[in-house]
Amino acid sequence: MYLLLLIIYFSHYFLDFVLLTIRIAEFIDSIIAIAGAGISTLQEIFGEEKVAKQILNAAKRQNKKRGPSDVNAESSIPKKKAKASSGDNREPTDLEASLALPEECLDEEELSKCVLYTNRAPVVLAFAIQLLKYTMPEQPLSSRLSLAQAMVSANSRSKAVSLGLESGKSAEEEGWGQGQPMLRVMGRDIRTMKRWGYEWKEKGETKQAKTQSSDATIQQEHQNNKPALWGLDLEALKKSTGSSKAGTGVGLGDHLPIHTPQSARAYLLKSFDTHPNSDSNTSPKKKAPSAVAKQEEKEQNLGKLLGTLDLLYRSWATTLEPTELDKRAWNWYIRVRPEVADGVAGWGGKGSVKLADILALRRTP
Repeated sequence: MYLLLLIIYFSHYFLDFVLLTIRIAEFIDSIIAIAGAGISTLQEIFGEEKVAKQILNAAKRQNKKRGPSDVNAESSIPKKKAKASSGDNREPTDLEASLALPEECLDEEELSKCVLYTNRAPVVLAFAIQLLKYTMPEQPLSSRLSLAQAMVSANSRSKAVSLGLESGKSAEEEGWGQGQPMLRVMGRDIRTMKRWGYEWKEKGETKQAKTQSSDATIQQEHQNNKPALWGLDLEALKKSTGSSKAGTGVGLGDHLPIHTPQSARAYLLKSFDTHPNSDSNTSPKKKAPSAVAKQEEKEQNLGKLLGTLDLLYRSWATTLEPTELDKRAWNWYIRVRPEVADGVAGWGGKGSVKLADILALRRTP
């Protein structure tokens, strides 16, 4: 009987304790929450003002000892996330239109007088972009920009390793990207990702005229069935996932990091100055152009370079298979690239590119 009375007597306090615990758990799940709570809130929970103040002061002292780095570690879990796509959710036709490059100049007389001043990377990038128009004509501009940038980045890393500016194996050598399709651009193999379902042409644009020969029609239909591609950024994949263990990237869908066409395009637009000693810059006491005028000049120069390269590839495209055209493109680039100092001193150095030298590489009838 006495035991029953004791249970009934203390059950009231036990119930209050349980409710109190639940209320504390619901409101306070860490020291950070206690330190940030107001004295009135804590007093409501713990009952007495003195106890509430003691708990609040203790939480603040402990919070200071932990430091901001510990707070951040508890309040948020750092996540490594690779770039998923081009970062542009526009419709394909709108995306391709936004990536349009300057109009190509095909005036041979004007081109033969043009001398550019730039470094090597944007020149080989332009070579690759125009090459892909002829070796992979089914690829949209967004893909050509991405694939060309993937080749340039892989080439730049190899050069940096040979100069001692970087060390260790590349992401490709460590096995990153295994299982992803590979193709060759200017003699260098790059990993790619298929862009299934990317319809970038206007309706009816892919339909061929009935007057074409059957062989040509079959070849074109085969090209149209090939999906658009992205050039994978394997070094970014390695960094985002962790360099201690190689991974393939298989099964990650479209969440693999790519070389974005926007960055490749922006690089091209800003890279081609007119050589200081060219005919267009020889007039005495010439007023320095504004920033806007300077940028317009660079874009015009890019249009001249792209036009010159188009004339080069066009002259050979009817006699060379795409694989052979790809092989020759690198040798053509070597012959006209800017002359820079040897070794590390020449890394990123600028020099002249005479468009007349590129025109001289064309196939003569």
